[in-house]
Amino acid sequence: MKTQFLQVPDGTIAYEETGHGPLLVCAPSMGDLRGEYRFLAPLLAGQGFRVASLDVRGHGQSSVRWPDYSVAGVGADMLALARALDLNPAVLVGTSMAGGAAVWAAVENPERVRGIVLIDPFARNVDTNPLMALLFRVLFSRPWGAAAWQRYYRTLYPTRKPDDFASYSAALRANLTERGRLEALQAMLAASKAASEERLDRVSVPAMVLMGEKDPDFKDPAGEARLVAGRIHARVALLPNAGHYPHAEFPEETASQILSFLQTITEMTGAGHAA
Repeated sequence: MKTQFLQVPDGTIAYEETGHGPLLVCAPSMGDLRGEYRFLAPLLAGQGFRVASLDVRGHGQSSVRWPDYSVAGVGADMLALARALDLNPAVLVGTSMAGGAAVWAAVENPERVRGIVLIDPFARNVDTNPLMALLFRVLFSRPWGAAAWQRYYRTLYPTRKPDDFASYSAALRANLTERGRLEALQAMLAASKAASEERLDRVSVPAMVLMGEKDPDFKDPAGEARLVAGRIHARVALLPNAGHYPHAEFPEETASQILSFLQTITEMTGAGHAA
């Protein structure tokens, strides 16, 4: 897939597309690349969808030195890409912090959003130990930050790693060594999720929360999924053996759940088509 670029007010967003049909805009988690969707995107495209996967601001091939690395900033980029690619509303898919970004976007511009899929989302401010927060800031600082993130990244796949995990994680580490990339990750780690948390009860579009039950980023992954889903009136899908990236760890199972949700949206709205 060819890399394309979208100019937005504060920088440039890199993205790629595959497939034809109703649009899905997919945003990866902080500290990862749009390649996070390398297994899921072809499965969804093969069932009649146009999938656009982007690099969040400061990551991958998107530009650096943004004034805002919050869920609102990433959500604005998702909306901008959706508007640029299709006159019709899009389904927004976001992992981790980008899940919070999708919540923000759905409330800010519901006429542009057909639905949202939140994968292991950080959509609210979860209580954290201040000492752990300080440790993370130090751990992911230069010159050792990229290597430390690569080691941490391995823990997010508790059951099985993709066949290309070694080369993919090496590419991720290399990207983080580029000027401005690690700083973008640090800014996202420090950013409040208040902008999405305060909008949870105002989500009016169809929504799905998909959570890996072994996600080490949450004390109680299933409980977090149900809490967020309860506030946005969403469908819940729990993958028992998956970690923070179910769409890379168990892509077929994840695709099946998402396609079922997309079919529900089609039946509700009468727009687009699904498998």
